[in-house]
Amino acid sequence: MAIQETSKHVSIKELIEKKKQSKNKYIRSEKIVPFILLLTAIISVLTTIGIVATLLAETFTFFTHVSITEFFTSQKWYPFSETQGSFGILPLISGTLKVALIAAIVAVPIGLASAVFLSEYASDRTRRIVKPILEVLAGIPTIVYGFFALTFVTPILRDIIPALEIFNALSPGIVIGIMITPMIASLSEDAMSSVPKAMREGAYALGATKLEVAMKIVIPAAISGIIASIVLAVSRAIGETMIVAVAGGSTPNLSWDVTSSIQTMTAYIVQVSQGDAGYGTTIYYSIYAVGFTLFIFTLLMNLLAQFISKRFREEY
Repeated sequence: MAIQETSKHVSIKELIEKKKQSKNKYIRSEKIVPFILLLTAIISVLTTIGIVATLLAETFTFFTHVSITEFFTSQKWYPFSETQGSFGILPLISGTLKVALIAAIVAVPIGLASAVFLSEYASDRTRRIVKPILEVLAGIPTIVYGFFALTFVTPILRDIIPALEIFNALSPGIVIGIMITPMIASLSEDAMSSVPKAMREGAYALGATKLEVAMKIVIPAAISGIIASIVLAVSRAIGETMIVAVAGGSTPNLSWDVTSSIQTMTAYIVQVSQGDAGYGTTIYYSIYAVGFTLFIFTLLMNLLAQFISKRFREEY
């Protein structure tokens, strides 16, 4: 009996020691994790600083060859001219804004309608099926969208609009709108779903229909999230590259004609990156100036989305 009691005592003591050791390991891991997370955050910040510093340095080099006044005021963009090239970015900005505007016209109504359906009309089972299918559109490679716009959408549009050129602003704009629709639909649906059910039930108790509840209660209550989703989606459209590079053409024109060939800021960067300009030339440095301008556009759009989200946020 004495031997058995001794063995029991020893086994319990060992369990206590093992428990202490495991607890010490857990405490050590708890101390390490914050440092790992801090390191990843520092790497992200340093990467951003490095990108911005590179853009600034090369952009300043570009402006030692080209006047900043010409860059922002000239209406001609002919960097590959045999004589002295012209570097006025307005045609590239015009092409970018045309495509983004067309994309917004396509994506905003479809995205909001999809969000209202998923939030207010669809059953839980339907929502679980439809929403993932809708979000699959966001996972399709943009190069596939580009060839879809060139080989499928453009021929259909040319049957409707005979004056439409093979490369144009309308076709990539529509396809980019299709591409960013899931972003608007998903983020807007999340904002609408966060509206308390008590607000809906109060409206139903007063005799409102589902459409009236959606239009007069849910959308106004979720307006900050909806607008933020639209701004982020348009920012995504502004920065789109491959669709406009494949289906938009490479003709920088300062006009609002959507039937002719265009060139966006991203498409120009792709063109020069393919080897059309030698390292250290003015054309080479111009892609950094264009990239920095594009960076400013997207940064302002993101800041606008954050401002709207905070300014009009409703807390329940």
